[in-house]
Amino acid sequence: MPSDTPSGAQREHRPDQAPPEPIAIVGMSALYPGVRSPGDYWRLLNAGPPGEPGADSAAGSPGGLTDLRVDVARYGIPPAQAGAMARMQLLMLEAARRCLADAGHPGRPLPADRTDVVTGTCFGLDRQYANALRVEAGRYAREVAAAAGGAPWGAEAAERLRGLLVERAGGSSHDRVGEMASTIPARIAGAFKLRGRTLAVESADATSFLGVAHAVNCLRGGVSDAVLVVAGQRREGPLPELALAAKGLLAPGTRPFAADGRGFPLGEGVGAVLLKRLSSAVRDGDRIYAEIRGVALRHHARPGAFRYSDSVPLRRETAEASHREAAVPAGAVGYVECAGSGLARETAAELAALAGLHQGADGEPAGPAGRVVLGSVRDRLGHTFANAGLAALTKAALALYHRGLPPQWPPPDGGLPYGAPFRTLRTGEEWPRGRDGAPRCAAVHGASLTGTLCHLLLAEHEPDRAAPGGGTGGAPARTARAATGRTAAAAEPVAVVGVGGRFAGARDAGEFWRVVRSGRDRLGPVPESVLDRELYHAPGALSLTHSYTDRGGHVPVPEEPPAGLRITPLRHAAMDAAQRLALAVAGELLTGHRRAAGTLSGPGVVAVGSNLGLTAERRAAVDLALRDTEEALAALAGAAGLSPVEVRTLLKRVRERYGGPGDPLSPALLDGCLAGGTAALIANEYGLAAVPVAVEAACASSLAALDLAVGALRAGTADFAVAGGVELACNARDMVLCSALGLLSHGTNRPFDAAADGFTPGDGCGLFLLKRYADARRDGDEILGVLRGVGASNDARSLIAPDAAGQARAMRRAFEQVDFGPGEVDYLEAHGTGTRVGDRVEIDAVARVYGTPGRDPLRIGSAKSFFGHTFAAAGSAGLLRALQAIRARTIPPGANLRTLNPALDLAAVPATVPTEAARWPAGPGRPRRAGVSSFGTGGINYHLLVEEHTDGTR
Repeated sequence: MPSDTPSGAQREHRPDQAPPEPIAIVGMSALYPGVRSPGDYWRLLNAGPPGEPGADSAAGSPGGLTDLRVDVARYGIPPAQAGAMARMQLLMLEAARRCLADAGHPGRPLPADRTDVVTGTCFGLDRQYANALRVEAGRYAREVAAAAGGAPWGAEAAERLRGLLVERAGGSSHDRVGEMASTIPARIAGAFKLRGRTLAVESADATSFLGVAHAVNCLRGGVSDAVLVVAGQRREGPLPELALAAKGLLAPGTRPFAADGRGFPLGEGVGAVLLKRLSSAVRDGDRIYAEIRGVALRHHARPGAFRYSDSVPLRRETAEASHREAAVPAGAVGYVECAGSGLARETAAELAALAGLHQGADGEPAGPAGRVVLGSVRDRLGHTFANAGLAALTKAALALYHRGLPPQWPPPDGGLPYGAPFRTLRTGEEWPRGRDGAPRCAAVHGASLTGTLCHLLLAEHEPDRAAPGGGTGGAPARTARAATGRTAAAAEPVAVVGVGGRFAGARDAGEFWRVVRSGRDRLGPVPESVLDRELYHAPGALSLTHSYTDRGGHVPVPEEPPAGLRITPLRHAAMDAAQRLALAVAGELLTGHRRAAGTLSGPGVVAVGSNLGLTAERRAAVDLALRDTEEALAALAGAAGLSPVEVRTLLKRVRERYGGPGDPLSPALLDGCLAGGTAALIANEYGLAAVPVAVEAACASSLAALDLAVGALRAGTADFAVAGGVELACNARDMVLCSALGLLSHGTNRPFDAAADGFTPGDGCGLFLLKRYADARRDGDEILGVLRGVGASNDARSLIAPDAAGQARAMRRAFEQVDFGPGEVDYLEAHGTGTRVGDRVEIDAVARVYGTPGRDPLRIGSAKSFFGHTFAAAGSAGLLRALQAIRARTIPPGANLRTLNPALDLAAVPATVPTEAARWPAGPGRPRRAGVSSFGTGGINYHLLVEEHTDGTR
């Protein structure tokens, strides 16, 4: 068992301890209305106020990003896939290209094998809305025909409407891949041959802050050498703005510091930054815009509807945490880029918190009056939501790089807090050096409507002050340990101290293990309420409108909130089904942990693997689109001879039969549309001071979420984490889209079987409570298993076809973090989808890494044989099975394996695929160990190493 390492309580920065190594911003791009480059962006930021000569503003610009043309051929995208791509995918590809070019690439190469791609979006993408509309068209047409009472004209009108909707939505067999948020970073990785981590994140308007924080953790932790962070926001349709308005957050104008502000306009934009450790950037001779010195995220957990934090103490503590990390006093900051929410109460809280930070102990200004300039980019862009953090970060970095302070418009009405050394500028100014020649420093403050607070601390880069250790003057900064082979010292272990799960036929983690021990799957025909067979089931040929299978691993969605939570029926009903399922599993996780959730102290993180386009949002978007169809229906009915009264009656009947949101929209709708809202619900309703984030990495989403959580724990930015994944894959939309691509089995899931012909979809959720190993020991927690390493890679080859080299790369990276080799791992919980090519490629990858002559046979299995392929929750099912197997000291059996596929070269490992439970003996002088794999569409690969907690005994 690994030795104890310093606990969270010991990680507080001490004056005699060097701060962590700064992170260099070596490239950036900015795509906003009228802005196509960092130079354009800087000119926009320095333009005069609206209405004056030379003034400009992108906020509320009607053109948006629609006039930006992207050359698809430049990226080698086949025509068959181009039509299925979300517009955001093209914009982010372009932003990534421009950012890399800004950093001098491809002329100056990147460490491609260790360059990650992290993207951030919020709300649905246009193709997600369109695909949902195409699938829903059949149901809507049927309700029109039924409302017409069987009249011949009604059937004709219904068919014409259905054709109209299908034509409007478009469609191809590649729609399932083209609509996924995680396809965006995968497409970027493939276009530029970047083979590091690949994931998409969402945390409402803290999305890009989370992306930057994860990148910083990966760079400082030494698991990555460069990270490309891209975040964007578009007006994909009317739903986001209508939902924000229903919640009382939308306003027509931009007044970031207004004392009576009532909201903000939703802006558009896509931005990117390329990050490296400072020592790497200096070594490589990179142009450095600025250095990121400190990153702090905190969460204000409050039950009830999502809302911005108005806590002055927590906002100040968040800012102070970033200053402590960077060892930079508040007096060194000359510019603060504020959130500037445009909401009166939140604006007052932000200014009060910053005033407290920048005042002296006696309440007087800590420096000359007007020493700190305040600004908010929302005066130019509006609120670019998922992109907001990057828009603010790049503004502050450009200010440091150009040594200029940009103006702010309109100026704060009513003045700024008394006693604070603040001012705003009507015109730009040169930025003087700090006191005693210290480097210029800037801060970026942000906030999310889910309750998260963010604070970044930046400093200008001064080449002549760069110290050998990567710092900028004084003691050298702590540098990351290179990982170019197995490291001399293993990475810090992370303890699993709680589990929860709900999958087909298993209401909790205990039943999950009983199903596995039984050896019998829980797959079967899904309920009619899930798949309307009359509309969507057509065995046989591939189709864009039907599924050729009706089998799945269905899980009923909770109809009531978990016991002890005070959630109104209206709010619970407005939640997405995945949110309700995850909330119930979180209840099992936290109540099953022998210490109450309220005892989880310090900052935390809740990272949930999820599809970033939730069903509730897609359905609401479709309902809005169908309102436009009523005009066409009314015209058809009128042409058939119905009177105006009869037409109105018909429309009323259709609405009653089809359902949909009321008019006006409910204020609760927005909360149910946010994928990151799943994590936020867990944090808020269970009182966890944990930053919430949704992670999509296709079928590897759960392990990507665990990787993010493990990175935060190892970096000391979180003291506990809830991580895992949730998805309800048994639904008409996903079954139709997956059938169109030929991914589903015509029978049932048979991983590694000669008859394997695809996967069976399954519903599920698995969550894990994590702490650093030393902290769990200190707290007296029951340790259910220990996570030792998490490796990740991207194939950078194909969005669909698996690649053994890429999968093997992820496995090797996991072993770089531990002090044992593949020959000392007993069991592999494989991805095991049950596709012939996928199974064969996976065993090939396993042989490349785990193949060791003379080793004991590696036992291999897959949870999908029992519960189906649960997509974003697949890795959580695999980890739950591996943990329970270790605890039970039992090799778990597989299901549905009749004839082993002869194309699998198991002898090359050597390996076996057990069909019956067997005793799991420990290796000589070591604990039981397992590997867990998850591989996703887009060439996304994750591999996790877990071992038994023995505490010195077995």
